Amino acid sequence: MEIQNDRKAAIRKLRLLTYNSKSNLDSFRQKMEETFSTVFLPNGVERSEYKYGNVDCDILSPEMYSSNRIMIYIHGGCFSGGSRKTYRAFCSSLASKCYCRVVIPEFRLSPAYPCPAAIEDIQAVFRSLFTEEQISASLNTEKGTTPKLPEIIIAADGSGASIACALLYNLRDRYRSCISHVVLFSPWLNLAPDSKIMSAKKISDEVLTGDVFKKSASDYTYAENTKISSVSPILAEDSQLEHFPPTFIQMGEKEILVDDAKAFAKRLIETGNKCELDIWSGMMFMFQMADEYLHESHLALDKVGKIVTQDTAGAETVEIENKPKLEHSLHSEA
Repeated sequence: MEIQNDRKAAIRKLRLLTYNSKSNLDSFRQKMEETFSTVFLPNGVERSEYKYGNVDCDILSPEMYSSNRIMIYIHGGCFSGGSRKTYRAFCSSLASKCYCRVVIPEFRLSPAYPCPAAIEDIQAVFRSLFTEEQISASLNTEKGTTPKLPEIIIAADGSGASIACALLYNLRDRYRSCISHVVLFSPWLNLAPDSKIMSAKKISDEVLTGDVFKKSASDYTYAENTKISSVSPILAEDSQLEHFPPTFIQMGEKEILVDDAKAFAKRLIETGNKCELDIWSGMMFMFQMADEYLHESHLALDKVGKIVTQDTAGAETVEIENKPKLEHSLHSEA
C-alpha cells in the first residue's frame, strides 16, 4: 500500500509539469516552480550565475567534476514553463552523477516569445560556452601539448528535447564533434498535426494528455511549423542525422511518447549513429523528477551517470577537479 501511495503522489507532482487548454499560465509557472525548486541544493552542489551569449544561466558545480566536461541542460515545461530555479535540484543530482558542471539557460518562453526564440537563445549559449571552454583549455594547457577539446553534453527533457535537437541539427561538424553525449528524458519528438499524439481524439497516460501537446504546440508556433524538424525532430532529413552524437533516451514504459522514441532511435541507428533507448518498467513521464516518492528515480540517474562517464574508445583519462574550481572557465562566482 505504501508503494501505491508513493506512486499516486509522484503522479500528482509530475502532472504539475504539464500545461493544457484549461491552465492559467501564471499559475502553471508558479506551481511548477514552487513544487520543484529547493532552497538547499542536494549533494553539496554549488551554484553560480553567468551570462552565456547574453542569456542568464545557472552553473551547478558538484564537489568533484571533470574539468573538461560540461553539460547544457535544456529544460522542459511545455515550451511555456520551467526555469533555472525549477530545475536546480534535478540538475544538481545530474551534476553529481555525471561528475560535471551543468549549465541551465534561462531561455525565453512561449507564448510571449514563440519559436524560434528559445532555439536562438540556446544557440547563443552554445556558441559562447564552446568558445570560452576552448579558451580555458588553451590557457590551462602546458606548452608543447595540444589543448583538449571541450567535452560537451546536451541534455533535455520533454519539450526541451525539441529545442535541443533543433540546436544539434544546425551545428557544424566541428561543433558536433565536441558533443560526447545527448541525453533525452521523455522527449517530445513529433508535434506534427498528423502525428499520433496530435491527431488522436482521446490519448493520455498517467501524466500527459493530447490536450497538453495541442495547447503547448499552438502557443509555441504555427501548426504548419510543427511539420519541420526544428519543432518535430523525428521529421529530420537523413542528412541532418548524419554524425549525430551518441544518444541516450530514458523514459517510462507507460508514456504515450514511447512509440515516437522507438521510431527516433531506429532512425538514428539506421543513419549510422549510436542510440540507446532505456525504458523503465511501470514508470511514467519524467519519473526521474519524483525521487522522493520513487526509488527508480535514483537508479535511473545512476544509469545516466554511468553512460556519461564511461570510457570511450581512444579517450584520454579525464582529470577530476575538486570544487570550487571555476577558474578553469572564465566566469566567476556570482
